[in-house]
Amino acid sequence: MCVSAQAERSGVARLLMLLLLGVSGSLCMDVIVPSKINVKNGTDIKIPCTFTSCYKIYPPKFVMNWTYQETVNETEKMFMAYNQKKGMMARRLVTLPDRVPFADRVTFAGNLEKNDLSITLSDVQEDDEGLYHCYVINPPDRIHGHGFIKLNVFPELPPPRDSTIAVAIGASVGGVLALLILSMVVVKFLRHHLKQELISEEKTEEEGKLEAEGATEEGTKQA
Repeated sequence: MCVSAQAERSGVARLLMLLLLGVSGSLCMDVIVPSKINVKNGTDIKIPCTFTSCYKIYPPKFVMNWTYQETVNETEKMFMAYNQKKGMMARRLVTLPDRVPFADRVTFAGNLEKNDLSITLSDVQEDDEGLYHCYVINPPDRIHGHGFIKLNVFPELPPPRDSTIAVAIGASVGGVLALLILSMVVVKFLRHHLKQELISEEKTEEEGKLEAEGATEEGTKQA
């Protein structure tokens, strides 16, 4: 019975340890990418992808690849991967290069030592629009990192939102509110002051009446 109980406790402890390792592993890997990028047709753009990990990169086991997806319903097409045998970043295109419109215009722009897997897309065309997926596997992290960016291509970039008007409106509203609050404070103060004056006057009148009544009674007694 003692051996059985000890074995059971050992099994529970082992299970808890595995769960803790699984949780800690899931908290280690995180891929950081922007949700979308707007770019002007014909320009160059850097598509960033960085990651955090609890472990340093070990090249023989490290895996990285980029895939392209024209729409969410299309199949992802890998166009770049980490070449483990050569120990360097190397572009690897799909078997049918014509399926990837930017095959000859994409280059690696990251730095493995800094956990940077960014790429640069040159002379962006309308056909380059779509979803760009960045995948990372960095053992012994148990979770595979993944991030994706929506690339939008425009003939002309929309002008940035001018915040001047918003700031001016906010300042005006703030000024009006401040004046309103100040006015309320002043009115409240004046009312309170006026009330105090009325109370004081009533007391003075009451005291005057009492004094007059007292003087009259005194005169009557003396008479």
